[in-house]
Amino acid sequence: MTGPAGVLDFSDSIGMNAAKRPAAIIFDLDGTLYVDLEFSREIARCAARYIAVVNGVPEERAAALIKETRRRLTESTGWEASLSLTCTELGGELRELHRRFEAEIDPLPFLTPDPRVPELLQALAGRYEIYLYTNNNRGLSGRIMDRIGISGLFRKVFTIEDSWHPKPDRETLEIIYRAVGHPPGECLFVGDRYDIDLRLPASLGSSVFCTQTLARLLALINIIDEEKR
Repeated sequence: MTGPAGVLDFSDSIGMNAAKRPAAIIFDLDGTLYVDLEFSREIARCAARYIAVVNGVPEERAAALIKETRRRLTESTGWEASLSLTCTELGGELRELHRRFEAEIDPLPFLTPDPRVPELLQALAGRYEIYLYTNNNRGLSGRIMDRIGISGLFRKVFTIEDSWHPKPDRETLEIIYRAVGHPPGECLFVGDRYDIDLRLPASLGSSVFCTQTLARLLALINIIDEEKR
């Protein structure tokens, strides 16, 4: 599977722009630095409970509405729709949605730490500036990072609360580029969803790396090195 020409071959390479290593690596969190299907379902259930209240329908119907609306938005825009965007399309308010996520979702029963992930990030931090950019809120993101052992490893964490504009959002990306102090061509974005995490930064000139498994994530350093040979 290949993204925009010259940017990314999902199978085995990053396609580093300008034939040089990145100065900064910006990671997504959910589905990227951990993968847990049941935890994703817990987040979806929480969203359905909220949309059920907003629309005055049973939770089961709200879940179906989210699924139907997400599919419609994806078909109409050509980009995968995020859960946040889908919920706002159904009348939800982004701040309230994330207030509920923070209050109702506990990662502890779902997520199991893997020491290889913080080891990878520590190794990368010794060679690059590393950052986190997530559609999640600060409270829940912090609990997730604590649980999987990666708190304190990033130079800065950017969350939905920095702009209240969910990915993909060009204005937020431009804020991030300014904050990290590097132009797009010196940044590598790492995420699990091409349309949501990677497509926009790739269009702005950043290198991107898609990972949906732990094995793929752990290969990141070696793949960067291969790109530079």
